[in-house]
Amino acid sequence: MVPKIAMIGGGSWATAIVKMLADNLTEKEIFWWMRNEEAISHIKKFKHNPHYISSVELKLNENNISSDIQNIVASSEYVILNVPAAFLKESLASITPANLKGKKIVSAIKGIVPEDNLIIGEFLHERYEIPYHDILVVSGPCHAEEVALEKLSYLTIACTDIEKASTFASFLNTRYIKTNVSDDIYGTEYAAVLKNIYAVASGICHGIGYGDNFQAVLISNAIREIKRFVDAVHPINRDIKESAYLGDLLVTAYSQFSRNRTFGNMVGKGYTVKSAQLEMNMIAEGYYAAKCMYLKNQEYGVDMPICKAVHGILYEKRSPIIEMKLLAEKLN
Repeated sequence: MVPKIAMIGGGSWATAIVKMLADNLTEKEIFWWMRNEEAISHIKKFKHNPHYISSVELKLNENNISSDIQNIVASSEYVILNVPAAFLKESLASITPANLKGKKIVSAIKGIVPEDNLIIGEFLHERYEIPYHDILVVSGPCHAEEVALEKLSYLTIACTDIEKASTFASFLNTRYIKTNVSDDIYGTEYAAVLKNIYAVASGICHGIGYGDNFQAVLISNAIREIKRFVDAVHPINRDIKESAYLGDLLVTAYSQFSRNRTFGNMVGKGYTVKSAQLEMNMIAEGYYAAKCMYLKNQEYGVDMPICKAVHGILYEKRSPIIEMKLLAEKLN
């Protein structure tokens, strides 16, 4: 049977994964939901997303692109969720647990659901009754912009059922995408949420004027924060130096394509949070994650001074210069 895969979302990362799926040699049928009717019409006519990584040629059946999310979901065996975490509930408003029953749900969202303070896997399990063995997580150091350029990149597919992870990974392998599999859905999801906060911190420090030496210390402390937190939440045997954890942190903290670093850099240079958000064309997940993880950690009490500093700057209107100076005294 030919696998049928639905993409939910129309941003740069969604577009990049659609490209991977289309370039992969495994026979499959790809469906694509996005809200923007103008973008749908443009893609059908010109085979390019007009708003995100528009250089990418999109090779899929134009009849399979629609703004009817119920029809797209009903047509598919795999449903990839790829909208900003803050808009996930709104995007799935018309979807019920019955619509998703028996399907494999793939989270490509590197964020946490605000208000609920749940990673995507937990949200799907609680709200839509999806068994954990049918939830997959896409993670790893992979910017959409480099996928567009077909630069070699690596992804990790996590699922408690390794066979399902391997099967889905086989749909993404191309000459420019290599995949690994993992059973650590909690660790990979939380690491993907946390690395966005640390990228904001990295950007703030750069905006203030800290150099490469300090950035190296900041990020070496950040990976230890990630380890402390994921070990507290889900203590299993994991290697935090693997690309799904350390690799994703590094690329998000240092890359010119990192929207979270860009957002933090603007805040460090003196932009208000609101003005920085308005100037950016894309969502910086780290902004929402900073509040969610600050509240989440009240339950676990893990030592997380970087997360606390970013929360103070973004939500308590603390001075970035003063807050980072205080943080610097806690790092080693």
